[in-house]
Amino acid sequence: MAATARCLESQFRLPQPAIPVLVPPLQPVDSGVFEAVQALKKAHRLSSGSELIEALERRRRDKIVPTTLAAIDILLDGGLPRGKMTEISGRGARFPVVVATLASATSIGEAAALIDIGDAFDPQIGQAAGIDLDRMLWVRPKKLKEAVTAAEMLVATGFQLVVLDTGLPPLRGRVPDAAWVRLARAAEAHGSALLVSAPYPITGTTSEAMLRAETARGRWSGGLLIGIETTMRLEKHRRKRPGQHARLAFEVAERT
Repeated sequence: MAATARCLESQFRLPQPAIPVLVPPLQPVDSGVFEAVQALKKAHRLSSGSELIEALERRRRDKIVPTTLAAIDILLDGGLPRGKMTEISGRGARFPVVVATLASATSIGEAAALIDIGDAFDPQIGQAAGIDLDRMLWVRPKKLKEAVTAAEMLVATGFQLVVLDTGLPPLRGRVPDAAWVRLARAAEAHGSALLVSAPYPITGTTSEAMLRAETARGRWSGGLLIGIETTMRLEKHRRKRPGQHARLAFEVAERT
């Protein structure tokens, strides 16, 4: 019997995204649960069970980069996992998710990189959305192969978030499956969160999760476009059952 899909709703205004604040990461613990609990107690000087639960929850949040879009973060079990690759494919509103995620990472002091094949990024809109441009590297290659190579180099140099947006089809050039495998392994080795945005799936089995952006619909008032609506569907996730979907509304910023 097919699982019942859950529907979530979210709205997002580019000028004033809600950015959660993350706590500094704890020292990594490679052993079991007992050693992890002891490390938490020592690091935070915990004295009660409730404090321990709160510290464990903070530790879990440190392992993800939220997109700041609540519905998508729920679909992805909190956000983009560090050390893993997440893909958004389809012809829907993918780029607003890219912008929101970059704003989330840079606003908490992390270094982020946008590999923008389609040259779709507007620095003024990005800054209005909350992106700290001083903490973002903007790379504009011409071909997909160049973009994947750049992503691997940026992950290796320590960027905590690397976003690769391919723009609109057709895509220029092809990338062998081995290149995506190397990129995924690099992200895992360096703990970087990877987000790939493309008009159709391109990462194969190397992605941790995959969302499909369905065709966006415009919202009009008096002949003017005031926003767009799109649906994101969870196509794949290694830790949860797919099938959920979320409706998102993006509004055009009011001019002052």
